[in-house]
Amino acid sequence: MEITGLNGIEQAGPGELTFVSNPKYAAAARTTRASAVIVGEDFPAIPAAMLRAKDAYLTFARALEIFHQPLRYAPGVHATAVVHASARVGANAHIGPYVVIDQDVEMGANAVLLAHVVIYRGARIGNNFFAHAHAIVRENCRIGNDVVVQNGAVIGADGFGFAKTAEGHWHKILQPAPVVIGDDVEVQANSCIDRASVGETRIGRGVKIDNLVQVGHGSQVGEDALLCAQVGLAGSTEIGNKVILTGQVGVVGHCKVGENAIVTPQSGVANDIAAGALVSGSPAVDHRAWLKYSAILPRLPEIARAVRGKERKD
Repeated sequence: MEITGLNGIEQAGPGELTFVSNPKYAAAARTTRASAVIVGEDFPAIPAAMLRAKDAYLTFARALEIFHQPLRYAPGVHATAVVHASARVGANAHIGPYVVIDQDVEMGANAVLLAHVVIYRGARIGNNFFAHAHAIVRENCRIGNDVVVQNGAVIGADGFGFAKTAEGHWHKILQPAPVVIGDDVEVQANSCIDRASVGETRIGRGVKIDNLVQVGHGSQVGEDALLCAQVGLAGSTEIGNKVILTGQVGVVGHCKVGENAIVTPQSGVANDIAAGALVSGSPAVDHRAWLKYSAILPRLPEIARAVRGKERKD
């Protein structure tokens, strides 16, 4: 059969390919109008043609790349761009309208900088850098190869550091230390990774940062970690390799989250988390304990009345 496109399990029609990776969509797979479905190796038979894969989600992601090629940007510098004479930009760069590249910047080959991107002085950036409109890289930050920075993200904004004076005013603490980002990192829209007063803020190889994430000054994020939307890391947080922080997780400063740990949505991490742990709640505790707490919560008024009644009898 000929496949002309891809779509979701409930929206796909004839000629389209879809996938099932979540068991809750198994029933939808039996009634889908799609011509073919990517499924797991042990998925039960359905009327549509099946393409069995070890990882249905990853296979679908790769299929998308066949049908949706990324936009290509021709090398060149737009007439409105401002590139300092001391900046060194590698071959085949696309420098869009109103881009600013300050002095002593070094950038590798095949960079794409779309409209209004600003690269502050002294930044060091590797090959295949892609910065969407209004992204900013601050002074002296270091970025590896194959990094994507989405719209409005800021790499290297000042860390939030203020000392109280004797008069009760807030005195700004300088934040000269750079942000260092490894290879194959993506920072999505309107996220901020702050620079530090001492040491460095480090983002490891392969990290993916969702929209509206705050990485505080001096934090360390390990390789292949995933920071989902509205995650907030206070200063000097340490996140291990392959950690997953789901939506709206907050981590108190100086806490450590061990490798492969998962923190569920809206949890607050106030203490160190062991490697491989699954935690929930605020303050975050073992996920199974949190499930028990959650089951008890609706009964708290009833339990309180029972306790008060017992106390009166005693």
